[in-house]
Amino acid sequence: MKDVSGPISSSLFREGSVPVNDFLDKLRSLKNLSPNTVIAYRTDLIQFFSFLQQHFGLADLTGFDPGRVASVDVRLFMAALIERGVQQRSIARKLASVKSFYRYLLESGHIKSSLFSSLANPKYPKRVPGFLTEQQTEQLFDKLLPGSEHSFRKPEKNDLDESFIRERDRSILELLYCSGLRISELIGLTTDCLDLEGGYVKLTGKGRKQRIVPVGQSAVDALKKYFEVRRNFFRMKKSGDKPEPNYVFITKSGVKLYPVLVQRLTNKYLASVTDQKKKNPHLLRHTFATHLLNSGADLSSVSEMLGHSNLSTTEIYTHVTFERLKEVYLKAHPKA
Repeated sequence: MKDVSGPISSSLFREGSVPVNDFLDKLRSLKNLSPNTVIAYRTDLIQFFSFLQQHFGLADLTGFDPGRVASVDVRLFMAALIERGVQQRSIARKLASVKSFYRYLLESGHIKSSLFSSLANPKYPKRVPGFLTEQQTEQLFDKLLPGSEHSFRKPEKNDLDESFIRERDRSILELLYCSGLRISELIGLTTDCLDLEGGYVKLTGKGRKQRIVPVGQSAVDALKKYFEVRRNFFRMKKSGDKPEPNYVFITKSGVKLYPVLVQRLTNKYLASVTDQKKKNPHLLRHTFATHLLNSGADLSSVSEMLGHSNLSTTEIYTHVTFERLKEVYLKAHPKA
């Protein structure tokens, strides 16, 4: 079986090769995709054409006609991925990247026909997202978070540092749960995108799609307290004339948060209320969506607040609401 992860000839992106760079440039300019998404496309295409280069026994891809690829070649590529232990979901994503590239080749006249036009993506089971129950959420915010009566946080050596971390961590968790932010949105959030008086936050999500999401009162209160503590912290720790950082959430050094730190703090607090395998910021995003739907919010509104491109992405949460509706039905309906 061919190795789909091996090194690829540098000719892949040279003139006279398959026009991958042109496609990626189009994604950046016209599709307005995030840099990470474009990198993912590039990685998937490198894997695909690296496989083809080895599969066809080519020294390089100069002059290679991408239209010669047949369905059996695609199946062999998928088999190679399966042999490497790549998950079905990842395989489906890689094929979607290749299909998008071949659609570009067809529309730009590089090929006359494409087998990918009629090739369906492999089906894979949808994973039910983990979430906190309402009781677990109440336990997290009312008992275990810093500042509560039952907080497990040990006092810091420096009270000023301890106060800053305490209020920052609480406001992070409050905002993740109250507004359903992605970790990238939380880390990149700037003060000019947050309106505490109006009770909303402006977010730029995947594909640089912008949306406005309400911020609950508990999160507003936590953020106001955090900003007050942060002002005092940097007034005493830094020179008085140094401007505050523009990012909402920062480290004690005044720099933008990084993903590992946020992952670490969410895991720390969530570990005490749930045995879910993944105790990351996305768990609170899932909880945000699930609790809204369980309380009667319509799917379209929740999808908009989550920043999903289509309703089908949000529908994965409806399994929870159905169970809740079934429970209500069995209790309330006389013929249940």
